[in-house]
Amino acid sequence: MGIFSSIWNKITGHKTAPAPAPTPSAAPTTPTAAPAPSALPPVDVEAVLSELAASKGGGGNWRTSIVDLLKLLDLDSSLTARKELAEELNVHAGEHGSAEQNIALSKAVWKKLAENGGQVPASLRD
Repeated sequence: MGIFSSIWNKITGHKTAPAPAPTPSAAPTTPTAAPAPSALPPVDVEAVLSELAASKGGGGNWRTSIVDLLKLLDLDSSLTARKELAEELNVHAGEHGSAEQNIALSKAVWKKLAENGGQVPASLRD
């Protein structure tokens, strides 16, 4: 599993549990049409992370710092992990570990979260 997958799983694992599905009735039913596929509601990434940061006493500057975001999610924030994430997301800005790369990596993560169904404010994706 890649680092981005770990980020996504940590975020979706912290979202509020959905309401339980209604129990099916005992009486058989005959559907008139094929059932529509159930669409999962989008995950409000910022709300999930804000709640997680509040529970941990702040969470640093996770909105713009890739290191703080990874630490908030209890993931490896080492240079080696960030190099791997940069390769995974095809981020090649600046030297590894530089502010330029870390900023580009943070933006790439937010963009990828949005592409995967996360609700991410436009200010974090740009």
